[in-house]
Amino acid sequence: MLLESDFYHNLSASYAVTGEAMLEILKHRTYRHLFLGQVVALLGTGLATVALSLLAFDLAGDEAGQVLGTAMAIKMVAYVLIAPLASALAENIPRRALLVSLDVIRAATALALPFVTEVYEVYVLIAVLQSASAAFTPTFQSTIPETLPDEDDYTKALSLSRLAYDLENLISPALAALILLATSWQALFSGTVIGFIASALLVVSVALPSGAKSEKRRGVYDRARAGFRIFMATPRLRGVMSLNLVVSLAGAMVIVNTVVLVQGQFGLTDQHTAMAFAAFGGGSMLAALALPALLKRWQDRQLCSQEVGFWLPGWF
Repeated sequence: MLLESDFYHNLSASYAVTGEAMLEILKHRTYRHLFLGQVVALLGTGLATVALSLLAFDLAGDEAGQVLGTAMAIKMVAYVLIAPLASALAENIPRRALLVSLDVIRAATALALPFVTEVYEVYVLIAVLQSASAAFTPTFQSTIPETLPDEDDYTKALSLSRLAYDLENLISPALAALILLATSWQALFSGTVIGFIASALLVVSVALPSGAKSEKRRGVYDRARAGFRIFMATPRLRGVMSLNLVVSLAGAMVIVNTVVLVQGQFGLTDQHTAMAFAAFGGGSMLAALALPALLKRWQDRQLCSQEVGFWLPGWF
């Protein structure tokens, strides 16, 4: 078993080396603008997650969990149906125009959310917002390998992107808590709008690669269907999908039930809800930082077994 001092020493050393290597990639101007656009959009999305929880509680009280659960289901349906089509559609539309248009749609939708008065209006706007996000994500991701054709640079970009997602889980709720000290939850959606608009401006500021054109042009539905067949025929990809499903279930419990527990059961405030989200994000961040050091001692499968063995006794 790792001693505590050895663990933190290894963790700090490994993270310092990894961090320096990742930050080198920001010297590439196009990727730097794209990455900053991703960061501000993620911050806006994180603020929207907190704001949506508070909006649901304001509309439905103790039934907010049902509202958020339905909103999450709408999000998943949008990603399942829209994302495969979007990656195929990106071949036929200039990527910069597509990304900017999707950011504008997301900003306009977030701008409308504070004014809803009925639950069904939340569902409609979430469907629009998540459909735009489902189209944005694969289009953005497909741009990175063509912006950074060198494999080492691309690997660094993936690592930096993953770090941005982890930091968003921590920083956005903390920022939301600070904003809520001075104003109401409606202002959080303003931060979301600013994030999406800033993302669009950063994308406009650079020229993006047009993408490789195949000799035989296929329709959007043909490409999406072919991609789905490849995915289902690859055992490792099916395994990744199963693991993502398990992780998503835990994440859904946090998003759906936090506001109900914090404000409905314990009678606390909006700020406490944001702080609870920040605590969950902090745990995710610590796990991400600890992983490189832990993998030096255990293989990935052994590490998963150690984690399960550590947590299970406390459940009984």
